[in-house]
Amino acid sequence: MASHATGDGGIPKRGVEKDGLKRIMTLGGAYGTRNYTVKDLRDCKGKKILTETLPFSPEEASAAEEAGIDTMKARFDPAQPELAAAIRQAAPNTFMAFSVPLIAAASETEAIRLGYQAMSIGADAIMCQWSPRFVQAAAEAGIPIQGHAGLVPRKSTWTGGLRAVGKTLDEALWVYKEIKALEAAGAYAVEVEVIPEQLLIEITKRTSLLTSSIGGGGGGDVQFLFAEDILGNNPPPYPRHSKQYKNLYKMKQEMQAERVAGFKEFIDDVKRANFPGKEHTIQAPNKLIEEFLDELKDE
Repeated sequence: MASHATGDGGIPKRGVEKDGLKRIMTLGGAYGTRNYTVKDLRDCKGKKILTETLPFSPEEASAAEEAGIDTMKARFDPAQPELAAAIRQAAPNTFMAFSVPLIAAASETEAIRLGYQAMSIGADAIMCQWSPRFVQAAAEAGIPIQGHAGLVPRKSTWTGGLRAVGKTLDEALWVYKEIKALEAAGAYAVEVEVIPEQLLIEITKRTSLLTSSIGGGGGGDVQFLFAEDILGNNPPPYPRHSKQYKNLYKMKQEMQAERVAGFKEFIDDVKRANFPGKEHTIQAPNKLIEEFLDELKDE
C-alpha cells in the first residue's frame, strides 16, 4: 500500500481507504486494499452475480481491474512465482485467488506450505483441485480455499475425458456430493465446470459455497471466463461455453504482418542504398578527415 501512515496498533489510518475499497492485511502480513473480502463475497450469495476472470499477463490483469471485474484468479507456479506476483501487483485492489498446481502438494502439510507460499506474495485465496482432506487442512490453517468440481481437466480420466459431467443421475449426484464434501471441509467457494445449467441452479441453492460457473450456464453465483477467451487471444475453434468479446488474435496477426513488412522494407532500403540517408548519419566537422588522414601518413 502506498501510504505507511498508521493509527493505533500499526493499522493504516482511515484516510487511505477510498473508492469503497476495504482495508486488509494479507495472510503474509502486508497491508493493502481490496474490493472484496471473503466475507463480502459470501454475503453476495443469492443477491448478485459476480464476474471473474483469469488473466495471463500483468497487462490483462490491469485492464480487468480498470474495467471493474469483481474477482480474479492467477496461475501460481511455486518454482517460478514471479508471474503471479506481477499479476498481483498489476491489480492490487481486486480480490485474487492463486490457482495452485494439483501435483505440487502430496500431503496436508505440503498443501498448507504451498498455500502459505502463495499467500505470502499477495494471494487472497487459493484455488485448487485438492481432495477434501487437503482442503480441510489448509482451511484450518486459515487459508481461504476455492475447490473445483464437475469437469476437473486434470482428473478427467475419472469422468470419461474432457466432456460435460452431470448428464446422468449418478453423475449429477456425484457432482453434488463432491461440492458438499468441499463445503464440509471448510472451502468458501467452488469452481464448477461444464455441467448442465439446470443442475448448477439446484446445487447452488443447496450449498453455502459460492459457485463459480465456467460452462455451467447461469446457475452460479459467479460467472467465470478466461481472459484469453474474453479478449479473443486465440484462433478458433473456441470452447462452447466461451464468448469472444474482442479479437486480439486478428490484431496480433496484423501486427505480425506489419513486423514482417517493416523488416522487408529495411532490407530493401539497405540493398538500394536508401538507408542510411544523410538525416540518419553524423557529418564530420570541416577539415576533420583531412587532418585525420594527415596524422595517419606517418604510420
